Amino acid sequence: MAAVGHISGPEMLRYPDPATELPVFRLTDPAFASGMTAPYLRPFGRRSDFLVYWSERDGSRQAYRLDLKSGESKQLTSVAALDPVSLTLSPDERSVCFFDGRALTETQLTNVRTRRLYQVPEGAVRTGMTLTADGSILFAERAAGATRIVRVSKEHVAPVFTTGGDTALLMARPRRLEFVWREGDAVWFANIDGSGKRRLNFAPGQTGEILWTPLGHTLIYLHVPSDSQELITLREYSPDENTDTLIAKTSQFAAVSPNGDASVFAGASRSKASSYVLLLLRVTRRELTLCEHHASDPAMVAPLFPPDSQSVFFVSDRHGKSAIYRVHVEKFVEETGVG
Repeated sequence: MAAVGHISGPEMLRYPDPATELPVFRLTDPAFASGMTAPYLRPFGRRSDFLVYWSERDGSRQAYRLDLKSGESKQLTSVAALDPVSLTLSPDERSVCFFDGRALTETQLTNVRTRRLYQVPEGAVRTGMTLTADGSILFAERAAGATRIVRVSKEHVAPVFTTGGDTALLMARPRRLEFVWREGDAVWFANIDGSGKRRLNFAPGQTGEILWTPLGHTLIYLHVPSDSQELITLREYSPDENTDTLIAKTSQFAAVSPNGDASVFAGASRSKASSYVLLLLRVTRRELTLCEHHASDPAMVAPLFPPDSQSVFFVSDRHGKSAIYRVHVEKFVEETGVG
């Protein structure tokens, strides 16, 4: 196993984007695979000064803390089976949580000590993971034809409720003790104690990526038309008002995320002819090209704003294996407050 606490880097390379000539910063070496966690978890420090990510830098997949000023990476884990899309910062930013195989695990950022919080039972399949506003963790376990949502907190471990469907996604609502999850094509909503369960009335058709806006007021999602000749649209749903509205048509986004106040969105185009990372402005419904991504799978790009909204981070394998990239956008996007 690689050495916990080891400092490596910096590995940063700056280059002008061929399409826009904007400076792009490649933050990790594409000689080995690196990437970010699920877009609905917490990868950034609230001051936008560091990023938690995964990498195979030393031959096995481990968690790292990247200092965004120095470019140095500190290895946080030495585990056997890190699930990269379960890696998340705790609300107090003192630790990271993740699944190591069937074990829900916590590692302190300072002394990198690790402890097990929960073990998924033998024979059960765990899916999804989300961190709630009170710091508890929700995920799904499926066994014997049934799925139960489990909540792990400092005080106890308890099932929230049981459902018959496969649960593919769980997302806690920012600043409130509520969450949404997907079962097939349906999106559901409930309080984290299991009460208030109801299905959300999204626009008819295929629902692509879904994310909460940072303040938790609404959900944004990509609506994929059945006719491939039609454009994918970005829509917004309010669970409180049960309203669904169009934000804008997109240049065939495969992934999207909002900035700190949801006035601007970063998207990754799935078009092979125009494989760009773009900004979409809510007010004008206009797009601005930031740079090329040229990822083999546009879904991997998953562009994200940090809390201050002054840059966009994304993933691409254009130069080898998957690596993390950054583009500064302070000329186009106003700074937002820390989360």
